[in-house]
Amino acid sequence: MPDIPEHLLKRSAERRKALGLPVPGETGEGEPAAPEAAEEPAAAEAPTTEEAPAAEAGSGGEESAGEEKPAKSKGGVPAHLLERSRKRKAAAAGGGGATAAAGGARAAATAAPTIPAPAGTGPGGHTQRLLTVVKSGSIQQTRAETQDKVHTWPHLLVIEFAALLGVTAMLLVFSALVKAPLLGLADVNQTPNPSKAPWYFLGLQELLTMFHPMVAGVTIPGMGLFLLMVAPYVDKNPSNKPADRKFAISLFTLFLMFWAVLVIIGSFFRATGFNFVFPWNAGIYFDL
Repeated sequence: MPDIPEHLLKRSAERRKALGLPVPGETGEGEPAAPEAAEEPAAAEAPTTEEAPAAEAGSGGEESAGEEKPAKSKGGVPAHLLERSRKRKAAAAGGGGATAAAGGARAAATAAPTIPAPAGTGPGGHTQRLLTVVKSGSIQQTRAETQDKVHTWPHLLVIEFAALLGVTAMLLVFSALVKAPLLGLADVNQTPNPSKAPWYFLGLQELLTMFHPMVAGVTIPGMGLFLLMVAPYVDKNPSNKPADRKFAISLFTLFLMFWAVLVIIGSFFRATGFNFVFPWNAGIYFDL
């Protein structure tokens, strides 16, 4: 027989006192309180009625074996407890004790449904069940953002090394097939007129004809180099689209056109004495 919870035993004793019935643990009739409220908790699904059995008001001598009434619950008290109370009162009154006991036992058997024993589903008969097994992992999922950048090595340096090898091979073939346009040996008694610097320095030589050597050789080139070094820190736009890099493109175009115009003037528009002439009038005074 399963153990009856303590709160159900207390509830049964309070109900007996309210109905004026003897409480087993207090009357000293020799039967403990736990078996008194046996068989089923108060939440059992027994049908409830509004009237108690007629045997609670009268004596048990008026009952017979053929007039057994089904046990019913009243006020939340289980039917089997009411039936047991009725039997004990009938036995105490001395009427039809054996017959009432036999009928009450059958009524209690039909009124109290048996509780199936829990089937053991785990080790040692435990009934706990796991809902799911969650694998351990990181709480925060990290996703790398898509970037249009590559590593310097090996992606960039391999391409630059291949370009270097290609340019070196092209210069080797060109120098073997084409003769260098070298002039004769230098003669200190006969200086070429005009005497021009290589093409990549003609822009600087052209500035020397317009400004003081300090301004043309130091100030203007120094300012140009300084502006080119500061430009990446002024324009920090990471975009590669020309429409988004107007400042950088304008600055580089200004520098390129300024130096290209000076080189072109020094190469094709300077004649004897490094004087300004038009090439279609005096010819071209320029040698590689």
